Amino acid sequence: MSVLTRPPGAAPAEGSSATSPTLRSTWRGSRIIALLGLIVVLVAIIGVLLSGGGGESRRLDPDDTSLAGSKALAEVLRSRGVTVDRVDSVQAAAAKGAAGDRLLLITDMSYFDEYTLTKIPGDRLIVGDLPGLPVLAPGVRSELATARTRSREPECPLPAARAAGSAYMGGAIFTGPAGATSCYPDGDGYALVSFPSAGGVTTVVGDGGFMTNQRLAEDGNAALALNLIGTGKAVTWLVRPDVPPVTELPGERGQSLEDLMPDNVRWMIYMSIIALAVTAFWRGRRLGPVVAEKLPVVVRAAETVEGRGRLYRARRARQRAAESLRAGTIDRLTPRLGLGAGAGQHEVVAALAARTGEDPQQVGAALYGPPPADDAGLVGLAGYLDLIERQVSEL
Repeated sequence: MSVLTRPPGAAPAEGSSATSPTLRSTWRGSRIIALLGLIVVLVAIIGVLLSGGGGESRRLDPDDTSLAGSKALAEVLRSRGVTVDRVDSVQAAAAKGAAGDRLLLITDMSYFDEYTLTKIPGDRLIVGDLPGLPVLAPGVRSELATARTRSREPECPLPAARAAGSAYMGGAIFTGPAGATSCYPDGDGYALVSFPSAGGVTTVVGDGGFMTNQRLAEDGNAALALNLIGTGKAVTWLVRPDVPPVTELPGERGQSLEDLMPDNVRWMIYMSIIALAVTAFWRGRRLGPVVAEKLPVVVRAAETVEGRGRLYRARRARQRAAESLRAGTIDRLTPRLGLGAGAGQHEVVAALAARTGEDPQQVGAALYGPPPADDAGLVGLAGYLDLIERQVSEL
């Protein structure tokens, strides 16, 4: 049965009925989708309202209470009498360092100058493979490979690590200078390297996961963090600034591209999208209803086969006819023999001979041999192939 389309506006054919969707049927078919979309939008709005605009998580920030923050570690240090000062600029860190011997904890180097930080005296704890690491920790070299962060044993004589035991360590791995103590090995590097420097003791760790609120209570993470940071000295905790310096922002006077755009640009974009959607709906190709048309002639499958056979006979295409017979027989027998579609000649012949008891050479010649020399040979081949199929079907 052929399928035709009627252009819009044309009268329906006699005996046919219009099947174009109406407004009511369209609403009935799409109301479930519209309801689901409304539910998704409501859930998203409720989620935004409940979040309270708390802002994104700040990793290793002593004032952040999220799983990635370090508020818990900072409070534990303060409860042990350690002064913890959170700073977000090199100037503030230098001012704290000038007040006395302190430990400088560096968790981010996005907006800081490493050469200025090296002038601050005291101990230094660097978390991660940060930019400027060769200047901040001379002699420490980071390896190209990284270690999977997991619970690891220290395997080193460093008292802070030995007392803590296993800890959640990994991330970047390093090799230290001569005289350095390296802990938590992985491959050719270590997740912790500590060595004496000109201003004090410099320690580098590959990942600060053991210092976060999420991991602090696991294994010996809290003990390791307290042993490295709570050395009795006040701590200057350097974090990424809440507001990046003006010189690092694009635009005039530190304004971003979005700040420089007029307020009505956003609404212009929304209106353009709506106009584009309406235009696409208006100008889109719309076909008429489907019209069924009866075929003028019905040709039986048997007549088609007979006609093709007569064409083969008229052209003496015995090879083409034999190939068609063999291919059809192989396609039908292969699944019955338990073979895959890509089975080879030897597999098919061996399986068929074992199933029917026929001579393998005779089976192979029938399925893969040369084409028949005359019409009688073609008829004999067809009869033998039919015999093989019936034997397989009856077994």
